[in-house]
Amino acid sequence: MSKLSHFDADGKAAMVDVSDKGETKRTAVARGSVIMKPETLAIIAAGTAKKGDVIGVARVAGIMAAKKTSELIPLCHPLPLSKVSIDFELDEENSAAHIEACVVMTGKTGVEMEALTAVSVAGLTIYDMVKAVDKDMTLTEVKLIRKDGGKSGTYERGASVERD
Repeated sequence: MSKLSHFDADGKAAMVDVSDKGETKRTAVARGSVIMKPETLAIIAAGTAKKGDVIGVARVAGIMAAKKTSELIPLCHPLPLSKVSIDFELDEENSAAHIEACVVMTGKTGVEMEALTAVSVAGLTIYDMVKAVDKDMTLTEVKLIRKDGGKSGTYERGASVERD
C-alpha cells in the first residue's frame, strides 16, 4: 500500500503540497445511481414532479457541487475547472436514474473528488426533488470509473493502465 498523502510525518492531517508538481490535463469520470419506485421514475421521466424539472435541477446541482468540492471536503485544493458535464440515464428496467459526471481541467492535482462530489450531489438533489412521493430511494454505487493525467497516469475501474 502506498503512503497516504494527506498526513504529515507526525501523522497529522495535512493538505498535500502540489507546488512542485507539473501541470497536466486531468480528467475524471464518476458514476452513481438512485434506485426508486417505478412510479417515481415515471414522474421524473414525464417531468411532472411538483418541484419542477428534476433532471435539469440535478444537473445544475452536480455542476455547482464539483465547483465547490474544496469547500466540502477539507483537504481538497480549490481548482479552476475547465469542464463539468453531468449526464443521466433513466432506466425503467431497474427503476433507477444513473448519473455520470465528467470533470476536466489542467492543473497540478486530480479531479476525482470533484467528479465523485458532482455525482453524489446530483443524486441527493434527485432525492430531494421527489422525496414527497418516495422516501425509500437509495443513492448507490457512487464510484470512480476513470481518471487521466498526473504522475499516476490513467486509471480505469477494473484495470490499471500504465502511462505512455
